[in-house]
Amino acid sequence: MALGLIAAGYKVAITAATNVAELESVANEGPEGYILPIAADVSNPSACEYVVNRTVEELGTPSILINNAGRGMLFVSDKFITEPTRFWETNPDTWQLIIDTNVNGPFYMARAVIKLMLAHGWGRIVNISMNRETMRRQGFSPYGPSKAALESATAIWAQDLQGTGITVNSLLPGGASDTGMLPQDLPPSVRERLIQPEIMVQPLLWLLSDSADGITGKRINAALWTANSPTEAKPGSAVETAGC
Repeated sequence: MALGLIAAGYKVAITAATNVAELESVANEGPEGYILPIAADVSNPSACEYVVNRTVEELGTPSILINNAGRGMLFVSDKFITEPTRFWETNPDTWQLIIDTNVNGPFYMARAVIKLMLAHGWGRIVNISMNRETMRRQGFSPYGPSKAALESATAIWAQDLQGTGITVNSLLPGGASDTGMLPQDLPPSVRERLIQPEIMVQPLLWLLSDSADGITGKRINAALWTANSPTEAKPGSAVETAGC
C-alpha cells in the first residue's frame, strides 16, 4: 500500500514496532524524500504523537491515516491454522499485546492526528479490517474480536466526524492474504491461492480521492471492488455498512 501511494504521488510515513530493517527496505524502493520510515509502536500513545510530529516536520501536515499496524494469530500459536487455540488457553500477555496493537493503536493514532485534520477541514481515516467470517472463526481469539472492535470504531468515528470533511472507512482484502501474518511453512498449493497485497492499492486510492467524498462508515472489500461500480449496493457488493 505504501508503494502504491508513492506511485500515485503521495508522500508517506510508515511505521513498525520492531522490524526496522523492513521499514528501511520499503523506503529504499521509493524515490528519495517520499517515504519516511519511523520505528514506533502504535500501542504506545506517546509513540503515536511522535509519529505525527515527525511527519509534520519532515513531510508536512498529514491528512490521511491508514491504520494497518496489526498483530495476528502467530503471536498466539504458529499452528493456529490447523490447531485452533481455545480462548482460555491464550496467554493473557499475548491477548493484551494483540488488543493493544489492533484496537488501542488505531485509536491512539486517530487521536494524535485528528485535530490537524479538523483544522484542515478534510481528511481520510482508513482502518484495515478482515472478513466477518474470520472474526467468528474458531480459535481466532483475540485477533477476530480485535477486528470486530475496529469495525465498530469505524462506524462510530464516522458518525462523530459527520459534516467535518473527514471520512472513516474500513478496507479489507477479502480473504487470506500473502503477508507475514501467516506461517511461512504453508504448502505451495495453499500459498498460491492467497490474495496478493497489491489488491488493496486501487480501492485505497479511490477511498482517498474526491470520488469517495461522502463515503463514510463503510467497509470496502478489495476482492469485490471494481472501478466501474465501486459503490454498487447489492448482496456481495464491494461496499457495505461498517460494524458487525
